[in-house]
Amino acid sequence: MRHILSLALLALALALAPARAADPKVSFARDVLPILSDACFQCHGPDAKARKADLRLDTKDAALRKKDPVIVPGKSRESELIRRLVTGDADEVMPPPRSKKTLTAKQIDTLKTWVDQGADWGKHWAFEKVERPAVPSVANPKFVVRNPIDAFVLAKLDREGLAPNTEAAKQTLIRRVTLELTGLPPTPKEVADFLADQSPDAYEKVVDRLLASPRYGERMAWEWLDAARYADSNGYQGDGERTMWPWRDWVVRALNADMPFDQFTVWQLAGDQLPNATTEQKLATGFLRNHMINGEGGRIAEENRIDYVMDMAETTGTVWLGLTFNCCRCHDHKFDPLAQKEYYGLFAFFNQTAVNGGGGNPQTAPVVELRTPEDDAKLKDVGEKIAATSGKLDALEAILFSREKGKPASDAVKVKDVPKEIKDALARRPTDRSRDQLGKLEKQFAPREQTYGELLADLSRYVGTRDDLNRKVPRVMVMEDQSTPRDTFLLTKGLYNKPADKVSAVVPAVLGGLPAGVPRNRLALARWLVSPDNPLTARVTVNRYWQQVFGTGLVKTVEDFGVQGERPVNQELLDWLATEFVNPTAATGPAPAAWSVKHLLRLIVTSSAYRQSSKVTPVLAERDPLNRLLARGPRSRMPSWMIRDQALAASGLLVGTMGGVGVNGYQPSGVWEEATFGQKRYTQDHGDALYRRSLYTFWRRIIAPTEFFDTATRQTCTVKQVRTNTPLQALATLNDTTYVEAARALAGRVLAATPDDAGRIAQATRLVIARDPTPEETQILLAGLKRLRSQYAADPAAAKKLLAVGESKRDEKLDPVDQAAFTALCTIILNLDEALTKE
Repeated sequence: MRHILSLALLALALALAPARAADPKVSFARDVLPILSDACFQCHGPDAKARKADLRLDTKDAALRKKDPVIVPGKSRESELIRRLVTGDADEVMPPPRSKKTLTAKQIDTLKTWVDQGADWGKHWAFEKVERPAVPSVANPKFVVRNPIDAFVLAKLDREGLAPNTEAAKQTLIRRVTLELTGLPPTPKEVADFLADQSPDAYEKVVDRLLASPRYGERMAWEWLDAARYADSNGYQGDGERTMWPWRDWVVRALNADMPFDQFTVWQLAGDQLPNATTEQKLATGFLRNHMINGEGGRIAEENRIDYVMDMAETTGTVWLGLTFNCCRCHDHKFDPLAQKEYYGLFAFFNQTAVNGGGGNPQTAPVVELRTPEDDAKLKDVGEKIAATSGKLDALEAILFSREKGKPASDAVKVKDVPKEIKDALARRPTDRSRDQLGKLEKQFAPREQTYGELLADLSRYVGTRDDLNRKVPRVMVMEDQSTPRDTFLLTKGLYNKPADKVSAVVPAVLGGLPAGVPRNRLALARWLVSPDNPLTARVTVNRYWQQVFGTGLVKTVEDFGVQGERPVNQELLDWLATEFVNPTAATGPAPAAWSVKHLLRLIVTSSAYRQSSKVTPVLAERDPLNRLLARGPRSRMPSWMIRDQALAASGLLVGTMGGVGVNGYQPSGVWEEATFGQKRYTQDHGDALYRRSLYTFWRRIIAPTEFFDTATRQTCTVKQVRTNTPLQALATLNDTTYVEAARALAGRVLAATPDDAGRIAQATRLVIARDPTPEETQILLAGLKRLRSQYAADPAAAKKLLAVGESKRDEKLDPVDQAAFTALCTIILNLDEALTKE
């Protein structure tokens, strides 16, 4: 009753209150659409099947209909929409009580004011064409406006009554940006050189050096592999191994070369459809084939195929458009203007693949074979040997097994009574026989015909070499459309065996159509995605890079730019970045190329906004706890792969070899076996493979590498970064073999560097956190070292056990008690909050 009475009083107040001319203009996109989306679209939105009362509030024509109107522009007191929001009648109030949705008095007042102001309609902000906003003119004596990013940030802070932080210390800056752009910590020499460089552009020179480093591509590839659902196995119970790693290496090369993002897009979605497509362009389309493959028994091939195509369409929708297309498999989208028919229109672009969905072959055609010149030379050599030996066998078999001029076959060799498989082998030319067939022939005849047996053995050996070489040639699954076009149908409830209306390849109408006259293929789709007229791709892309740098995107819902997603915290900045990405004009160094990711990142990391101290004041903690307004520099937990790479780099163990097949590092026994019912057994690599960058770790899809945490599953497209901080993570960073061994190697490194303990501690902190310890920190660490020395001196067996962790060899000249004590101390340094954080 109290609830009904409150609504009745509110209704009376609204009815009696005249329209207030002084009210600020209500924005449909900013103020009204989010309310309608949250409270109304479930029943009165795009999804026709879920729509109630034949009322639609997501389009202008339907919401402002003339017949039986629910909104009367300029007259909220005559608008049924407003009356239903404030009525005390439980049978009429909207949203209905059973929906568990309610509107606040402020939201109702916003809708009323909007109606009274004329109910001006508009588009969702993300579907509007991107226009370059004017750069604000602002100034702050403590904040240098180095590029337009700073102007937008400072203008926003001024409006919010907040002041920016001062610049971070130089040691903090070089560690922050080196981790940002390479995923590795700076070396002590790089830090010292930066501290010594007093030139005005010292920091910019560091940034340019890092952008030119080959480690840049390795670092930037990680998030792209998450989005591309890259893995080294198929997934599902069978989880067969695949050879997609050459595609991963192509990504690294493309990023290092700063391939323009529009070209990066076109190659991955449609490289095979470019004129005279090269092997590299075809290889790039492996992006679409990174989906899981289901080869389980009893699985229907067409059902698999449909799943694969859906995955391609939904991944494309997430990565380039930031829209939740998967919601449209079974029905029209409940919130965004995306129809089920449009989902299958996007699906149709990928539905021409020749893959039929049968079996679980992790190298299902079409594939590209990537032979090296060395492979070709070896195959040519063994091919010549096979041809020569086969010729000799041909000649000998003509004598042994044929009747020429009435001469009977040799009495030594009879084929009349030999088995169905020996005769079959003899019926083939020697060059066409398998190694198994050659072996059976050798076993059958070699005891009686020595020369014949020797030739069979030679040919078997050569065929084995050839087969081994071919087996090792990477075959990467790529895209290729079948010659006969395949019809596409809307699938009822998304079921492969419930086709309904036939559909053609189209893009969502709300985003505009494809240019007239172009073929409806993947190439046209890819070019449309990176067209300057597309309102989403540039926004979505720069937002993900912003998330990568600052921890949270300007739109927090990086995967959802629809009406249920977050509105940008600073839309002017987002739109400026998007236009600058596509059509760069900023005078910041050499003329940048269009769609240059390096240019975008350089702008971000050289801005004053990025260079601020990350110190949190009480005011900032209360007003902006998540740092969305950027009154301080970024500070976030490093991803687990970066923490591992840092430990290896600081210890000196890191092996910088780039590319190649995935490696198996340290892992507890039985993990693969448990996850696969014993079908997959883990075999650890040795030597340099143990110390490669995390990017090159073999990724089994059903059980990710155990040394990582907070990582994507790589089963579906993932673009939202997750960072947590739990005690369970310390179990890895304190006890995992990689980290203990890294601490031991780091201890050996600093013990050899200087004779005094304080100097050794300083060197360890320089290697890990890029700065010297404070006097107080030094005293604490010296006291800890003293305790550790006493413990290991009293228990030399424990020292020996600790120093035996890992396969790298320790310097036997070092005192074991000293090295064990420093190993434990270095473990502490590697686990400092400052060491695990990019700040």
